[in-house]
Amino acid sequence: MNVQGITWLGTRTPAFGAMVAFHRDVMQLDLVYEEAGFAVFQCPNGDLVEVFGSEHDREHLFFSTGPVAGFHVDDVDAAKAEMERAGVEFVGKRGSSDDGYAWWHFRAPDGNVYEIVSRPR
Repeated sequence: MNVQGITWLGTRTPAFGAMVAFHRDVMQLDLVYEEAGFAVFQCPNGDLVEVFGSEHDREHLFFSTGPVAGFHVDDVDAAKAEMERAGVEFVGKRGSSDDGYAWWHFRAPDGNVYEIVSRPR
């Protein structure tokens, strides 16, 4: 597995509006998508920061443990297989987007959930 960096960060917050304003106005990240209780920001290098309001996307309740970081890998399916051979527990189903991102969430030894992500080719 080739980890190339941290390409994604997601966080759930009861202060959704304040966090959107913080990332947009203070951090000066580009707001690339927004809907009720969910916003996506893009860093100049293409990395993404996603902010979830408290009631958005109840499927991903593991966000309650804190922010989730996504490690950029070449191929999420190959990395998942390698990590499972090492005894890593995966959480939920494989995710993907129409623009070519793919991801798997996993539980690390510290008990927190992280993810592996591959970008569009």
